[in-house]
Amino acid sequence: MSIARDKVLEWIKASADVLAENRDYLIQLDAAIGDADHGANMDRGFKAVMAKMPEISDKDIGTIFKTVGMVLLSTVGGAGGPLYGTFFLQAGMKTARKLELGLEDWAAALESALNGVIMRGKAELNDKTMVDALTPAVNALKQAIEANLPMEQALRLSAEAARQGMEATIPLVARKGRASYLGERSAGHQDPGATSSYLLLKAAADTWTDG
Repeated sequence: MSIARDKVLEWIKASADVLAENRDYLIQLDAAIGDADHGANMDRGFKAVMAKMPEISDKDIGTIFKTVGMVLLSTVGGAGGPLYGTFFLQAGMKTARKLELGLEDWAAALESALNGVIMRGKAELNDKTMVDALTPAVNALKQAIEANLPMEQALRLSAEAARQGMEATIPLVARKGRASYLGERSAGHQDPGATSSYLLLKAAADTWTDG
């Protein structure tokens, strides 16, 4: 089983839909420890991405991802623009000229995206950022490949690991970004960036496993 270009385009549309649906939820999470703009920023960014899709839907997956990254860089405010822009740009570099992705290709792209986010945001695991959702997702994917699990199962395990990582941010004290200004008061709140990362990976699993 592989992930065809059309499935990648479906994932991007599903991501735009899920971010629109969760716009107010992400705003609510961000209001507790940030600037209350993460939901609006991500929704606006992915709406701009969808407007660009007709121009690139016949391109290779790497070009599609790089275009998504550039659009997010230019339209998403706050920290989300540089971080998610970097995420997709790095994934695009790993998938250049590909018209379909095997599980190893996706794992390599996701790991490269994570490493880009870590470098851009200078964040580590347990800093209460999107890294806390992405790191376990990448690790789960690599373990599934080592165990020779089917792609559908691997994608589900990756999304579930992201969910657990997202929820694990609740008790953490933020050490990066706007939330870090709150110190101990940032504990007890789920990180909005980890939440949007989980939503994207769950959308990938849902799209690429037919629900």
